[in-house]
Amino acid sequence: MNTLKKFIEKKAYNMRVSSLVMTSMAGSGHPTTCLSAADIVATLFFYEMNYDPKSHIYPNNDRFILSKGHAAPLLYAAWKEVGVLKDQDLYDYRKIDSVLEGHPTMRFTRAEAATGALGIGLSIGVGMALSAKLDNLSYKTYVLLGDSEIAAGAVWEAAELAHFYKLNNLIAIVDCNRLGQSTETLHGHHLKRYEKKFEAFGWKVITIDGHDVKQIMEALDKAQEYEDLPVVILAKTFKGYGVDRVENKLGYHGKAFSKEELNQILKELEERFKKVAIFDDAAYEWQAKLPEKPSVEYENNMCESLSIEAPGYQKDEMIATRKVYGQALAKLGDGCKSIVSLDAEVKNSTFAEIFEKKHPKRFFQCFIAEQNMVGMATGFDARGKISFSSTFAAFLTRAHDQIRMAAIGQAKLKLVGSHAGLSIGQDGPSQMGLEDIAMMRCLPKSVVLYPCDAVSTYKLVEQMSHYADGISYLRTTRMATPVIYDNSESFVVGGCKVLRQNSYDKACIVAAGVTLHEALKAYDKLQDDGITVSVIDLYSVKPLDTQTLIKIAKKSENRIITVEDHYIQGGIGQAVSAAVINSGIEVHALAVTELPRSGKPDQLMALAGIDASSIVKKVKSLLKS
Repeated sequence: MNTLKKFIEKKAYNMRVSSLVMTSMAGSGHPTTCLSAADIVATLFFYEMNYDPKSHIYPNNDRFILSKGHAAPLLYAAWKEVGVLKDQDLYDYRKIDSVLEGHPTMRFTRAEAATGALGIGLSIGVGMALSAKLDNLSYKTYVLLGDSEIAAGAVWEAAELAHFYKLNNLIAIVDCNRLGQSTETLHGHHLKRYEKKFEAFGWKVITIDGHDVKQIMEALDKAQEYEDLPVVILAKTFKGYGVDRVENKLGYHGKAFSKEELNQILKELEERFKKVAIFDDAAYEWQAKLPEKPSVEYENNMCESLSIEAPGYQKDEMIATRKVYGQALAKLGDGCKSIVSLDAEVKNSTFAEIFEKKHPKRFFQCFIAEQNMVGMATGFDARGKISFSSTFAAFLTRAHDQIRMAAIGQAKLKLVGSHAGLSIGQDGPSQMGLEDIAMMRCLPKSVVLYPCDAVSTYKLVEQMSHYADGISYLRTTRMATPVIYDNSESFVVGGCKVLRQNSYDKACIVAAGVTLHEALKAYDKLQDDGITVSVIDLYSVKPLDTQTLIKIAKKSENRIITVEDHYIQGGIGQAVSAAVINSGIEVHALAVTELPRSGKPDQLMALAGIDASSIVKKVKSLLKS
């Protein structure tokens, strides 16, 4: 044990040296937060975790999430000590062609998640731990948090759910180094306060000296003993530990030492850890503890098919697209055991309850904690699950940080926002998702889908399950709408449907979702007045079918009118305008421009100027101009 302890201490020393060298060579970074946590990370990698260093994708490897992502140099230093990275890799830290970025991203394949927006790592850990339970895998998930970030509410959302689901395979470690970026942390070194908080949330708490490797080893051993509780290890540490000039002092967060002073800093570090520095870690025959083989149950949970049988809806049948989402998801779940459903305590509104009834073990109630729900979904995704997460479109805005970080981490989340737009009616503006298209469109490689009826919704849920390049978002409607498509109709991401077209169209009306039905009503009214227009169902808002838009608009006197149940900023109108720019086509946007109120759907749509009568009025006004 004594030799092993010395070996781990030497690894921690090496990791401190690497963190200092990396940040000084880059001229930026966060060395002091690496110095505080080096003993913890070294003990995890070289004593505690079961993993195959040569196969990071091995399903039963223990998982390490660096929630305090600014300590990225420490993560890279650990993998260098394991033998995965070389010195030259570290020297390229933060360079544009290096995968070792300032905060971890999935470009570095050994990173479990993109982190750096603090407060999200524990939620991802909850998703990973639940995935292990679901698959009967024995791996543990370890999450290293900073004491600054546990001021974030999302951390406590995750803590509460971890206890609710009895995640004894989840171990959090808080690096309590007392200092944040600009001030002392909320509780500083008063670890009793942190203890009381975690205990109140149902966690088993172990408090240690985070610079004593023996205590860290013993705490990690003890953490394995609890059968039905998540465990948190509170480690009292000092920021900048080992470098006297910065240790436990404010003002050094995110400040790399200059190349000129690096040699002196390294000499000070060597003097501080004199006995450790001279230990020959190469002489110690360390071998990684390989994990168990996956269970048969894991193999049985692999996805068999992501296709579903054709729908059986009737033309003109009135059904809400949110209900069809639940029906289609349940069907997908029949053929693919990798599909999981998460919902934020509105399952009877989003109709995720249909999936729950058919596949209860793969449904996860997240309660009113949307940030944690998205973080959990990211954890599920990292472990090979296809996660569909649903709530009201308005409430997904709470989780924008988690969604943004999931996109940075190239997660393949499937997000569903119901009750979109002011057409939900009397519940009023607090419940109306009017910003969601803008929020989802801006994400890299995202897909935004907005079906108008049961058939298109059913088919697009299936398309979402296939999309593997980023986040896909489905917008659903509260009110029932008529089925307009045949069950045999196909829908592809990036497509649209030309529903009406004549020889002498005066304008092209582009709509989606509930306003598509208003556009069709407007078409009939204009026909009665001898005015013909084309109508496009833009069910794929991103990517959109620019070629068809331009083609039809050119045949409609180079005039497009977009109609949407969404704020004008960032919505369909602006998406279409950007797509056809420089093509000589005029785009006129009908959208929500004022704060809505409670009222009946038809009243609200008329007030906002997005109903059939408003479309007719707009067409006629353009013809007069």
